[in-house]
Amino acid sequence: MTRRLRIVSVVGLLLVLALQLFHVVRATSATWDEPHHLFDGYAILTRHDYRLNPEVPPLIKMVAALPLLDRSLQAPVNQDRHNQEEAFRDGREFVFSNGESRTLEPARLACMSFTLLLALLIYLFAGELFGYSAALFVLALFVFDPNFLAHGALVTTDVGSACGFLAAIYTFYRYCKRPTWPRLLLAAFAAGILLGSKFTGIFLLPILFLTVLAESALRRDPKLLLRRLCALIVIGACAWVLLWSFYGFRYKAGANGAELNPSLPVYLQRMYDQQDAKHLATLAKYKLLPEAYIWGLENTKQTEFEDTSYFWGKVYRHGNWEYFPVAFLVKSTLPFLILTCLGLAAAWWVRRERAWELLVLLVPVVFYMAVSMHSDINIGVRHLFPVYALLYVAIAGVAAVLLHRDRRFAYLLGALLVWQVFTSVRVSPAYMAYGNEAWGGPGKVNRYLGDANTDWAQQLKDVKLYLAAHPAKNCWFAYFADGAIEPSDYGIDCKRLPTTSTLWWLDRPMMVPPIIEGTVFISDSDLEGIEFGDGPLNPYDSFKTIKSTAVIDHGLYVYDGTFEVPLASALYDTHEARKALMKRDIDQAYRLAHTAVESAPQSAPVQETMGDVLMAEGNKAGALEHWQMALSSAEKVRPDLQDALVLELKTKISSTQ
Repeated sequence: MTRRLRIVSVVGLLLVLALQLFHVVRATSATWDEPHHLFDGYAILTRHDYRLNPEVPPLIKMVAALPLLDRSLQAPVNQDRHNQEEAFRDGREFVFSNGESRTLEPARLACMSFTLLLALLIYLFAGELFGYSAALFVLALFVFDPNFLAHGALVTTDVGSACGFLAAIYTFYRYCKRPTWPRLLLAAFAAGILLGSKFTGIFLLPILFLTVLAESALRRDPKLLLRRLCALIVIGACAWVLLWSFYGFRYKAGANGAELNPSLPVYLQRMYDQQDAKHLATLAKYKLLPEAYIWGLENTKQTEFEDTSYFWGKVYRHGNWEYFPVAFLVKSTLPFLILTCLGLAAAWWVRRERAWELLVLLVPVVFYMAVSMHSDINIGVRHLFPVYALLYVAIAGVAAVLLHRDRRFAYLLGALLVWQVFTSVRVSPAYMAYGNEAWGGPGKVNRYLGDANTDWAQQLKDVKLYLAAHPAKNCWFAYFADGAIEPSDYGIDCKRLPTTSTLWWLDRPMMVPPIIEGTVFISDSDLEGIEFGDGPLNPYDSFKTIKSTAVIDHGLYVYDGTFEVPLASALYDTHEARKALMKRDIDQAYRLAHTAVESAPQSAPVQETMGDVLMAEGNKAGALEHWQMALSSAEKVRPDLQDALVLELKTKISSTQ
């Protein structure tokens, strides 16, 4: 193939990728994190304020907000609420008060650039390692990867960080291949971009260090090891300076010294792992990293501890080491998995003459996979995107080896590419819920995985179309991202059913009777119990035994009829009772708590609230009785998911007796 034809082919494939991503931009509604990421980036660029939500580094958020700088937009004023509440409330107001088409769509188009750059890097890296014909094959394969099409145009950090990882490893490889100062500085720049994209960037230096050790052992050259270690010091130092530049070379997160809420010292005191808190406090004491970056590192650890995970049809208090291997097997396309398996044979065939190339690709894959399996954040295969990027490069090696051994393997590679295109086009544009055919396809993924593997609350535009085709006089909606994004933002006028965010975090208005009638929409994440817990803890568990009327985008279920939702009603009444109790309206609190107990007497949170109300009345005996019932229920029904409640109840009981 001539050079001109290769260039035309690459440009054509990138154009196909861009058109598919543009379709996702227009066809899907805002996902859970996008509005607050976007407004955070806008606040950083326009107000130099990093307080809004430092849960991820600022670079990708800033890139997303760049197209908005020349537009006249109304920006909410910071109300000094808890950082994350402030971010989600202000993010929603910013996007939808100014219009989604004027804010979110251009931001998504900006984030597409990371996916296009990632595709180009895969091609260039694979071409340099294994030849550009094989590289063109993997580029075509990548262009039709459903997982990257699902996330490649979102205002999130997953694809951007994968791009940063591949860029950092590729540029370091090129430096090792021919050490020059320009190549070293380019590797340092890529490392800094990665650090500014996502906190997992901190694993880059350990990965490169292990790669250097492997290269030194392979080449048996101690002087080479010393030179490489010096290069790593330069890369680390330059990346650290570049990271500070993304924070304006300012330690404080807020402009003019404004504090985070909660402040960093207070937040560190609350951290469940006080050993980690001490390490982060040391970084803060000597101002080795920006305050917002340290706060975000702590938030990552806290989220890992607090978030539940859904795996193999069950909700777990923490993560499972098997989660990411299974997610990889379920969410990857079968052509990709077949080629990855063939890669084991190809690696054996070329282990001697291509040992260094194999190490450059496989050391990061093994390290990153091991770290992911150790993590308790089990919320989506998207966290493995750096692994996918490296494996795509490795697959080019598979193609090159196969074609070198027998040109007839071209038919196999062509068939796998056609299969990849077919499986991707068939699920379009509902790529988020993709699962391969061996596991039952997109409609069966929720048997094994949930959250962003199936449902990141992206279906509202299709819900709107469904209601236009199937008008409902009365509809109800348990929407996963409710509060951060609301169905009404897309013209969907349904009554709200409770979620954890609308009840206990963002406090959205609703009225929930024990029996509801009409059309009911339930996000898969709520149906599977990811928020409340599964089984008896899930107010929507009974719907799992009912055949749905329809399924929208493989991640949102539709039911028609009359349904009993006693626990949903009771949890709402419990929430309102607690609000009345805070206002010292004891009579109203008692009425609401009593109604909740009648609806769901087996619920530990409901019984606990009744006990709290009775204690406020001075009825210790009654309070103890309800707390005991709550404790008994919490210890019998998924105590692993109610461990904090069990401890709280035991403390109340012991201090009252």
